[in-house]
Amino acid sequence: MLKRDYEGQVCSVARALELVGERWTLLIVRDVSLGRRRFDELRDSLGIASNVLADRLARLVENGILERERYSERPERFEYRLTEKGADLRVPILALMQWGDRYLSDEPPRVARRVGDGSPVTAALVAADGAILRPGEIETVPGPGAPAR
Repeated sequence: MLKRDYEGQVCSVARALELVGERWTLLIVRDVSLGRRRFDELRDSLGIASNVLADRLARLVENGILERERYSERPERFEYRLTEKGADLRVPILALMQWGDRYLSDEPPRVARRVGDGSPVTAALVAADGAILRPGEIETVPGPGAPAR
């Protein structure tokens, strides 16, 4: 059986995967950001089992990525909305989508564009001075949270 966590790894990628790396999780966040907010809408859109969806939604709410808002008292029903923490996942989801478009799709099923003028949007690596960087121009170095070695 695979371990569910990355114990002992001091790595923000590992920490993020502990939260959003389970199957379906990012697709649920994607669908909520597309306006599917009710349990039935999410289940039907994703083709996910109800018990799995309920588990993932509870975990996303518990971890502050989604919030529940009641829309019916009897029966009690909720809609799910992205929190600020959840909305910030749009950037990595867009980057994954565009990577998939480039390497795995003949034609993109969705296109990202600016609301105001419809111009295309691309996920990019941007330096503090606004310069767009290529992957070869990036390095990672130990930060303040790195273990002393």
